[in-house]
Amino acid sequence: MSVPDGALADAKALLRVDAADEDALIETLIGAAIGVCERFTGLALLAADRSDAIPAVPGPGWQRLPATPVTAIGSVATLDIGAVATPLAVDAYAIDIDAAGDGWVRFSAPVSASRLLVGYRAGLAADWPSLPEALRQGVLRLVAHLYAHRDVMTDTPPAVVAALWRPWRRMRLA
Repeated sequence: MSVPDGALADAKALLRVDAADEDALIETLIGAAIGVCERFTGLALLAADRSDAIPAVPGPGWQRLPATPVTAIGSVATLDIGAVATPLAVDAYAIDIDAAGDGWVRFSAPVSASRLLVGYRAGLAADWPSLPEALRQGVLRLVAHLYAHRDVMTDTPPAVVAALWRPWRRMRLA
């Protein structure tokens, strides 16, 4: 993952780091913190084009796309055993983006594939400055925590970070 424009400068300002000799480390920590935020909240933070393989469920069932919020669904193809994609005709599937931003795909005609390759765009904000302040500050505070505690492994964000992110958290029931 590339570091969003402006994130490195914001992190260095919070850390009070002026020199460029730790930029690579800080960029790695930013990428990790964004990943933790996305897993914690269930949201893709920054808008990006994605291509995900999902199971092809025959019949009228809808399949949810893994990233959310979805802003556009551009292509649907079948994937064969050799991972070769074959675009589906537009009348062979249906797509939907619901009010919560979840993207959905279903077959409207019989297809013999076991997997679909869906091309779509998902993300909460267009760029780093457009992210809601609580999410951005949570990422930066997690970067600061990881920077200060490089030798400590944890599977949960610090309480202050979780408090910033919790209002944005989307929980899904299986």
